[in-house]
Amino acid sequence: MTPLAERMRPQTLAEYVGQQHLVGDGAVLRQAIERGKIPSFILWGPPGVGKTTLAQLIAKLLNKPFYQLSAINAGVKDIREAIESADKQNLFQQKGAILFIDEIHRFSKSQQDALLGAVEKGIVTLIGATTENPSFEVIPALLSRCQVYVLQHLSKEELIGLVQRALEQDEWLKSLDIRIEEYDALLLYSGGDARRLLNALELIANYRQPDETFVVTNDRVKELIQQNAALYDKTGEQHYDIISAFIKSMRGSDPNAAVYWLARMLDGGEDIEFIARRMVILASEDIGLANPNALLLATTTMDAIRMIGMPEARIILSQCAIYLATSPKSNASYMAIGNALELVRQTGSLPVPLHLRNAPTKLMKELNYGSGYQYAHDFEGNFVQQDNLPKEIEGKILYEPGKNPAEDKVRQKLREDWKGKYKY
Repeated sequence: MTPLAERMRPQTLAEYVGQQHLVGDGAVLRQAIERGKIPSFILWGPPGVGKTTLAQLIAKLLNKPFYQLSAINAGVKDIREAIESADKQNLFQQKGAILFIDEIHRFSKSQQDALLGAVEKGIVTLIGATTENPSFEVIPALLSRCQVYVLQHLSKEELIGLVQRALEQDEWLKSLDIRIEEYDALLLYSGGDARRLLNALELIANYRQPDETFVVTNDRVKELIQQNAALYDKTGEQHYDIISAFIKSMRGSDPNAAVYWLARMLDGGEDIEFIARRMVILASEDIGLANPNALLLATTTMDAIRMIGMPEARIILSQCAIYLATSPKSNASYMAIGNALELVRQTGSLPVPLHLRNAPTKLMKELNYGSGYQYAHDFEGNFVQQDNLPKEIEGKILYEPGKNPAEDKVRQKLREDWKGKYKY
């Protein structure tokens, strides 16, 4: 039997659920469809929100030839064959056969290049579908020839509406006595993916016994599905979005949010070393000298999780995340190296002052390499003022201490030591 998700695929825009900002009355894509002329475009959105369905509906409404390829198994040869077939169709029909490419982000540069000519000449109207940010995954030449439409997650109400419509309209489900008392587990399992939701409903319905009034509850859904998988793609945009939220929560001194996003990653099977590496970076970039122990704890965390592994590594990661989130913050070291690199780019390869150069040979000594260098440990307090920057940038401040107790002390010492040289 055809899967329920396929049986319930909408046949009209009126049946299409969600994305009203694109296909609702007066919306941009709806207007293009009604005019009978659509541009090439890319549909960017999470799984199961209607990208393929929308492409098929548009082709049907505009009475256009429809060619569909999946980037998972299609190559350049398949693309060229589809374009040639579309070009032949254009001899007998209006131009603009629709070429739909699912998961277009998986196409290589050469595969995407193969589309350019046909799109530019109007041989095909390209509709691409992707779950990844097209600005990173689609070549600029192709992206410039396409509109990008962003599809949104389906709301709870829209997902429940899909289930109710399936129970009312699908011939097989109508023949069963099914009553849904609780939706939470179904919706949680689906992760906002309409296809997963309908597949789960079908799976559950298959367990109905003859002559049974099948009551669907949260416990029964969990029991039958056996697994309540979190929505987390370790290689996709969710991966980048959630690690970004994790980092920004620690930077923002919010331990509760930090632990939540950590749990999301752990529940989704994220590489624990990847998480620890990002905490090592944050310990230096966002905490730095405001609390030097942060970097020590983060690097120790990296070593510890390698020794321990999961599931106990979660405790170590949690301890580190909370410590970093509650530490005082300073990005002074991060800013200092950024300032220094910018100065290097502006001033080029300035010569090292002679007194700072090594003089391992007789000739170098004769050229005054190392001459006049003052060895700090020969002086009281192991410090002496001398010029350590090239003459052209003497007195340039690249490190500006942060505003926190630890770096306030650093600033005061720099003022005392470098009075007359650096204006701290």
